[in-house]
Parts: sequence; C-alpha cells; structure tokens
Amino acid sequence: MNRTIGIALIIIGAIMLIWTGFTYTKKEKIVDAGPLQISADRQKTVNWPPYLGGILLIGGIVIVATAKKSA
Repeated sequence: MNRTIGIALIIIGAIMLIWTGFTYTKKEKIVDAGPLQISADRQKTVNWPPYLGGILLIGGIVIVATAKKSA
C-alpha cells in the first residue's frame, strides 16, 4: 500500500513540476432582470508553487525507497 501511495506522489509531483497551473473558463451571470439575462465568460486561473511539486516528488521517492517489499 505504501509503495502505491509513493508512486502516486511521484507522478503527481512530476506533473505539478511540469504544469504549474491551469486556466478554465466559467460563465457568470452579470444581469438577471426577469426575462433579460446577460452573462459573460470569465477566465479563472489556478496556480500552485513549483516547490510543492518538488516536495511531493521527493516524498514519494522516500516512501518508495523505505517501503518493505512483500514477497
């Protein structure tokens, strides 16, 4: 189980180092006056610091290295 968690942390950490964030579009309602509705597309950005990916990557490597092999 620990080995699986470690591998998952390595993969997530590597992805977070490569992509430091993403942008998505959200439709927001600006005016809602009875039958009249006006909406606009707004871009939202989610960013995370690159060192967080490095911490996850190193943590995953440590977990995999210290996990006992089950035979």
